[in-house]
Amino acid sequence: MKTTPNTTEQLALDNQFCFALYSTNLALHKLYRQLLAPMNLTYPQYLVMLVLWERDDITVSEVGERLFLDSATLTPLLKRLESAGLIRRQRSRQDERQVIITLSESGRALQQQATAIPASISCAMACDSATMHDIKQQLEQLRQRFQQA
Repeated sequence: MKTTPNTTEQLALDNQFCFALYSTNLALHKLYRQLLAPMNLTYPQYLVMLVLWERDDITVSEVGERLFLDSATLTPLLKRLESAGLIRRQRSRQDERQVIITLSESGRALQQQATAIPASISCAMACDSATMHDIKQQLEQLRQRFQQA
């Protein structure tokens, strides 16, 4: 016969999946903070730059879709990146409601500095690329399930 854990055990912090994910995320962000400091980027700004290094000249809504962020969260990030001279924001000529984000020369040049970051993260994880890929894939599947819940 299966026994059900008591309420106290169910609510113990160390038994919480969410806390394991949260505390791992905190540790990861701490590492990123150290790696990004020489580039004067925050982690969310780095994510925006990753999107733009993949595909430049895109709308704010396209950036938001890639990062799962709404425009109210994204707009201040973009303003700071623009103030830092890394991007340009301008209204679309075809549709005034859309704002197009374009990398500046400084923003493009920053990509070269960022090339060592993925290897540093991989090294800190201390696992092979197949394991890292599997973990990433499992997290993506989990995110998708949570979005559908």
